[in-house]
Amino acid sequence: MSSENNRTRLLWAGFMAILAAGVGFALRNGLTGEWKTLFGFTDGQVGLIGGAGFSGFCFGIIFGGIVVDKIGYGKLVTTAFFLHVLSAIVTLSPVPDVSQATAFNLLFCGSFIFALANGTLEAVANPLIATIYPQNRTHYLNILHASWPAGMILGALITLFLGDTLSWKVKLGLYLIPTAIYGLLFFGQKFPQSEASSKGLSLGQMIKDVGILGASVVGILLFLFVRDSLGGILGGLTGNEFFASQAWKIIAAVVGVGFVAWVAIITQFALGHWLIFVLFITHAIIGSLELGTDSWIENINGTILTPKQGTILFIFASAMMFALRFSSHWIESKLKLSPIAILFTCSIFAIIGLLSCSSVTTLTFAFGAVLLYSIGKTFFWPTMLAVVGDRFPRSGAVAMSIMGGIGMLSVGQIGGPGLGYAKDRFTAEHLETTGQKAVLEANKAEKPSGLLGIFKEVPALDGAKLQAAIKLAEKEKHDNVAPDKSALTAEQKAIVEASIAGSRKTLKADALLPAGMAIIYLLLLLYFKTIGGYRPLKIDEAA
Repeated sequence: MSSENNRTRLLWAGFMAILAAGVGFALRNGLTGEWKTLFGFTDGQVGLIGGAGFSGFCFGIIFGGIVVDKIGYGKLVTTAFFLHVLSAIVTLSPVPDVSQATAFNLLFCGSFIFALANGTLEAVANPLIATIYPQNRTHYLNILHASWPAGMILGALITLFLGDTLSWKVKLGLYLIPTAIYGLLFFGQKFPQSEASSKGLSLGQMIKDVGILGASVVGILLFLFVRDSLGGILGGLTGNEFFASQAWKIIAAVVGVGFVAWVAIITQFALGHWLIFVLFITHAIIGSLELGTDSWIENINGTILTPKQGTILFIFASAMMFALRFSSHWIESKLKLSPIAILFTCSIFAIIGLLSCSSVTTLTFAFGAVLLYSIGKTFFWPTMLAVVGDRFPRSGAVAMSIMGGIGMLSVGQIGGPGLGYAKDRFTAEHLETTGQKAVLEANKAEKPSGLLGIFKEVPALDGAKLQAAIKLAEKEKHDNVAPDKSALTAEQKAIVEASIAGSRKTLKADALLPAGMAIIYLLLLLYFKTIGGYRPLKIDEAA
């Protein structure tokens, strides 16, 4: 096989691997309503399961990025393949009469393993594409990551057209089809070395630019993961309150500080470059914005309109994202926008799009709002990876992997649970401020909703009761049932209205994330202007 054919096959193997992740992500999103009905989960619990579908990614991509140049791409691809299969076995284990705690733990663990497989694959795909297409990283990384929305489209279409005919286990298991395809495409291929690896740089030399500053971002997120997610799941499995104790918090702190100390030692206590520190913080925001919002946008739009319309809008947003990611080269070359200018422009679109989504009343208006949001979120993730590859070539695969891990761990610990908490909180506040506290008390879940141990715990609506009311309201709307003929009780009408109000406020709060990013990118634009403009660097220049 010629080198060009090998390069093209590697690109599409990576494309199919991330597509499998997108299919699984969208299928899981489409199942949140069924899980609420079957197991009585709150929005906060669903957010934690969704968050686990990102947190595991961090460990896969960071560990994979560290060892990829030592053990090779092929072994990591094989590991990811078996993890994807194991995820299906664990996630599909809950039976109808299982307890809520057991169902939650199995779904949480299955989502975590799925994310671990996805992270391991991206530890291969991102540096691989950056290495084989060094002259046009932004373009080809955007093409690679166009597979993410493509996978979400396929998953959402399955939910839309087969949602009522297939069991949730069969639907979720369909992501194993693209998993088998990427395994075949990667099989027997020749993999190149990264630029840093080919020059014989040690791991410590590769991550000097990351240093203590960059590692501290990961350390904080690792602390949150061990304290909240790992402690919560182990406590749930064992029934041991130790995992919620002060001692467990100390263990979490040791893990976070330990990672920073390890980076400090192998880099000979290098502080790290301030720019990569800023990029890491910004990517943490991107993770919560793009993927955290993606994990909730279908549910939220489905609450404001109808669940089916929410799925249609999710497919539309993903289709726009897929198409736009193939046009990044045209934007760079024809519009003469640097990667930083592209990121700043996207932030503005994301702000307007989210605020518009919070005000939708009709499906037509919703399409326009989601289009604006889609333009905004499209280029964030791959373009940020390209910036790191361009400006810090010495860091090679490791810095890209750490950045991807930060984005995923951020959404797992902050973005996904945060939006779930916001939805619970704003919904409860609507009932309280409209004089319907008794309705909240009669329909609240067993456990309150909280976030990070910082934000106060609030009562949350019982997921099964909320879903039953929403489904009945949707059916009556579809059948044009007159208000005086409605079978909805006064309590059901109240919680549906409160859920809609909570969804609108959640999207408005979410718009604060791209607002902060816009400020950061504007300052970076000014910085690059003072040094003669943005351009990719070679290892010798960067050093």
